[in-house]
Amino acid sequence: MAREVEWARMTAPELRAIAERGNALAILPVGSLEQHGPHLPVITDTASAAAAAIRGARLVSEELPLAVLPGLWLGMSEHHLPFGGTITLDYAAYHGVLRSIARSLKAIGFTRLLIVNGHGGNVDPLAVAVRELAVEFDMPIVATTPWFLAQEETSALFESDDGPKHACEGEASVMLAIAGDIVKTDKFKEAEALQAGQNEAPHGASRFYSFSERAPKTGTWGFPSKGTAEKGEKFLALHAREVANLIASDILWTRPDPVWRAGRGLETTGGRAE
Repeated sequence: MAREVEWARMTAPELRAIAERGNALAILPVGSLEQHGPHLPVITDTASAAAAAIRGARLVSEELPLAVLPGLWLGMSEHHLPFGGTITLDYAAYHGVLRSIARSLKAIGFTRLLIVNGHGGNVDPLAVAVRELAVEFDMPIVATTPWFLAQEETSALFESDDGPKHACEGEASVMLAIAGDIVKTDKFKEAEALQAGQNEAPHGASRFYSFSERAPKTGTWGFPSKGTAEKGEKFLALHAREVANLIASDILWTRPDPVWRAGRGLETTGGRAE
């Protein structure tokens, strides 16, 4: 029987034993609670991230001390507020939640953190937060978005586009695979028929776009009718494999040299930080 990997299904002594093995890794799935058109549940991003994290952890759980935390359902989703069903954090609150999780992990003996993200709106804030928290807590912290891994193989699975959008073929497929009973397949065509052109800033420029500017009718960007549960299992297999590869990567988890900390005044040479 495979070893349990889900944090929420274990007891405190079991988790303490994992931490005591040394170099223990905590895996935090993060997503959102936000609109996904008339056809997908608002928990989609969190559910897909959790599935990828758990499946990936199971592939290497016999060799490595690890545990997968419950999915963090609060993300940065202000751009989805016009459609309803969305609860969002601002950056300060998001950073604060992540900081508290990292601080707790450090206190109970976990020395590494992998954040597995399922929401596009979290990508940029995570990139900043993991750098800051890694320095503050002197521990390796890595963030990844499985949809962006193994891009050629992922793109090859899409029929309607070359990659994931929002409430699209990819997300519909994954949700059909893991929670098909809450996917409204009879709304697929409605979501597609009411789409409009998507606004994008010119390359090299950045600005805030409400999703009502990108997909003003139903908040859908993509073609969910091309989604199938079989395809969802293929997406998840890719995600799990790539997450497992990151977990086992020597390059990602090698502890940084003390010089890495010098810029924050934590190490000095000749009386000044270098």
